[in-house]
Amino acid sequence: MILMVKLLVIGIDAATWKVIKPNIDQLPTFKKLINENHSDTIVLGKDYTILSPAIWCSMFSGKSVEEHGHKKFVKDGKIVERKDINVKFIWDILNDKYDIRALQVPFIVPPYNFNCNYEPVDYGLSYDINDLEKSIDNLTLKAIEILEDNPDIFIVVYNELDRLQHFHWGEPIVLEFYKKIDRVLNRLIKYSDKLTIISDHGFCSKGEARIQTLPDKNDKGEELKGDHHEEAILITKNINYTIKKPEDVFYAILNEMEQ
Repeated sequence: MILMVKLLVIGIDAATWKVIKPNIDQLPTFKKLINENHSDTIVLGKDYTILSPAIWCSMFSGKSVEEHGHKKFVKDGKIVERKDINVKFIWDILNDKYDIRALQVPFIVPPYNFNCNYEPVDYGLSYDINDLEKSIDNLTLKAIEILEDNPDIFIVVYNELDRLQHFHWGEPIVLEFYKKIDRVLNRLIKYSDKLTIISDHGFCSKGEARIQTLPDKNDKGEELKGDHHEEAILITKNINYTIKKPEDVFYAILNEMEQ
């Protein structure tokens, strides 16, 4: 018997409709979710720096980037830590009333965990395809372990697509990783009737986005083929709150738990 979690939030860093919709028949879980529930596009306006730390921070703090001030993993030559970000996150606020867990939320390095312990592959930074496959597998096993413990709220974020797409955008391996994520979703979504699946931003070829967020090459001289795009994905099931911008995820969680 599967115990039902009251609310499940699955983040997929850099997931984009640009891959999902043209290949929907090869992604059966995405297809079922889209056909049976609400799906939308979150367009990040000009006020957003389209970088993962800033957007995930907004998503789970309910604050705009201007309000929380956290934009990059490194500031003034130092890695930003949780204590450096002067906001309360949704898990800080709800922890006294609910069993809430957060796993692998990449607003800092290594990704942040709340009420659970997890060590990511290579601090969640590797771009190696084998490491990315291992990362997905390990994270899914940990996510299921937590879900089997039946928390009230569970938040988990997969950031492997982001790291893969930077160097392999336009290659067949990208679709293969979307298929992996599709299979992961099939395993996780059965644990809750209230569901939010969201990306922090989309993805595209270099030069296609409104603002180029990344350099042409990394510090090792390797060429980056893709860049962040301002259109993120959203799928919700039985969520009675309209999500139009990242901060709304925070308020959607509050709204669902107050009902």
